[in-house]
Formats: sequence, structure tokens, C-alpha cells
Amino acid sequence: MRVGFLGTGEITAAMVRGLAGQGHQILVSPRNAAMAATLAAEVPELSIAPNEVVVAQSDTVFLCLLARVAPEVLPGLPFRAGQSVISVMVDAPLAKLQGWCAPATDIAMTIPLPPIAKGGCPLPVYPPSLALDHLFGDRNLVIPLTSEAALAAHMGASALCATQLDQIMTTANWLAGFTGNPDAAEAYVAAMIRAYLPDRPRGGELPEALRMLSTEGGFNATLRAAMAPSRDELRRALDGFRKRLGLPGAEEKPE
Repeated sequence: MRVGFLGTGEITAAMVRGLAGQGHQILVSPRNAAMAATLAAEVPELSIAPNEVVVAQSDTVFLCLLARVAPEVLPGLPFRAGQSVISVMVDAPLAKLQGWCAPATDIAMTIPLPPIAKGGCPLPVYPPSLALDHLFGDRNLVIPLTSEAALAAHMGASALCATQLDQIMTTANWLAGFTGNPDAAEAYVAAMIRAYLPDRPRGGELPEALRMLSTEGGFNATLRAAMAPSRDELRRALDGFRKRLGLPGAEEKPE
């Protein structure tokens, strides 16, 4: 497949690295010249081209721009009917994308995270996209959604990553204070958490893992009880995204 990227930041770099070596022809725009040059040196099948060439010569185009510059960059580019367009932009709703990218109609939105470079990244997508599944589905968990609101909620949920990594690092630092070996402490805590996370999670696996860690009087159950107030704090923080994400308020329920 011929795959183009408009915008060349860290997420573009991660997606390109996730596609490298799979036989695709990859075009990236020079918006971030240093990153584009790095990728061109690293990925033999990648070329740098102006925005209009990226669009004209790609079967699938990924939009990796800042939403505030998209109205200046996208209109007038040679999008065409039958072309797939996939946006990874924050604060760029589908209705606007449809106007900016006409006459293309196969337009979807997704939320790639940096681990997509190696695989194992969850990819919620709305509307469902055959192109996304074809390009990334073998190595990543593609999750088709039924509404734009559901995608927005996934975007809010993705904010959990920094909080959890901070807790893992806090625990590793505590452990290293006793062992004197920060690298080994980090490796232990990361591997311990990873062992409880299935590669391709299905419903019910996480509650079952939690149940197994809930022996009364055990260290896990004791620490969980001590940190119970943080669950309400997390929920309040997530609810704080409702306005920005266009989600129903606390007093409302989705239809």
C-alpha cells in the first residue's frame, strides 16, 4: 500500500516505524524537517515529499497535524474519492474532516500511542476503517467504535497512561531505596505489572486478575484499601475532560 503522512512528529515516527519493512511505500511531509530526515535515513522505503504529493500519491493518508493548522493545510490538497483518510488529530471532529478532505469520504479517526512502533497498541477507531485494520491490525488491537462520543471517551481514558507510569516509577524508586539497584527495581516492577496484562485482552480478564490479588490481609489487598480514595479522585479527574471531549455531563446519560 502507498501510505502518506501529513505532519511529522513523534506519533508519525512511531507509526512509520510500525510499518517499516512490510512492503509499503511511505511518504512523509517535511513539516518537521529534522524528524523527516531521521525517518528517511532509518526506513529505506520512505521518501519525503510536499503535502500535495503526499496526498496525490497515497492510497491512505494519515493526518498528524495540530488541529489549529489543519484548516490552513488540508483544504485544496488533492484528496480524491476512494482514498482512505485517517486522522490522529485531537480536537478535530469528523464533520470538519469531511469538509477539509472532500471529495474523500472514507474518513476515520483513531488514537495511536507511541508503542505502535513495536506493536501491541490499542487502536480505537471511528468509523471503522479497513485501511487501518489492514495496516496495523496484525500487530495491534483495533477496536471499531459506533460513535464519535465513544472515541472521545477513549481519548480521555488514554490519559491514564502517565498516572500509571508515575505509580510504577514511585514503587520502583521505593524498592530501589532498599536494594540500591534502580535499574533492577524498575525492571522488576515493570515486569510484575506486565505479567498481569494479557496481550489481547478480552472482557473479564482484568477483574479476574484483580480477584486473584485480593486475598484478605495480603499485601495487595492492604495497599489497595489504603489507596481506595484515589479511585474517586481518578473518576473526578476523568470527568473533568467531559467538556473538552463533548461528552455528556455528570447529570446526563448518553442516549
